Amino acid sequence: MKSNPRELRYEEGVQTNLLAKSVRIVAVLAVAMVCAAPAFGQGKTRAERREEASQRSVTGMITGVDDKPAVGAVVQLKDMRTLQIRSFITQTDGTYHFYELKNDIDYQLTARSGEAAGPMKTLSVFDTRKEAILNFKLEAKHEVKNDEKK
Repeated sequence: MKSNPRELRYEEGVQTNLLAKSVRIVAVLAVAMVCAAPAFGQGKTRAERREEASQRSVTGMITGVDDKPAVGAVVQLKDMRTLQIRSFITQTDGTYHFYELKNDIDYQLTARSGEAAGPMKTLSVFDTRKEAILNFKLEAKHEVKNDEKK
């Protein structure tokens, strides 16, 4: 049984057409994957970016009565919602830092070194700085007064 030449040409044409479509589809998918690759490499999810945007930090320097950096001073940060207290002990440069603080919570900070202490300071919800700087000047214990700053 011989096939009709017209039918053979039709079948060859269908096969060629299918092959051309397959090649086009593979090419389009390859381009789509190359273009989409940077989007997957971002690393942070939407929730992580949102949480990062709702956080802030506070840093500062503690100076002693002699106006030199207070080495080993204790800075305490009190979360006014949960009343949880975090502490930081200053190093040789007298600086401290607290990261990942929530924007919608007030915080109270105090600094002490031996018998000297600094005034209590407040980091308020109305303070919109992402990186607040609160410096402390330690004074003799009988001179300390509460000084709320925003």
